[in-house]
Amino acid sequence: MQLTAVLMPAPEGGYTALNPETGTTTEGETIQEALSNLQEATALYLEEFPGVTGGHPIVTTFDLQARA
Repeated sequence: MQLTAVLMPAPEGGYTALNPETGTTTEGETIQEALSNLQEATALYLEEFPGVTGGHPIVTTFDLQARA
């Protein structure tokens, strides 16, 4: 099963990893650690709630204008 991982730098250091299909979120000191933790957390989630995924997300960008 192929799922999505969104990784973001954490303010305190390291990375936060999110799987949008299930909502599982983890952290790690490196990208690889955060991704590994996310794989484990998502597998455990799907053991408890099999088949609960929202489908593949659409990931895009948008511009935000600064307010004067």
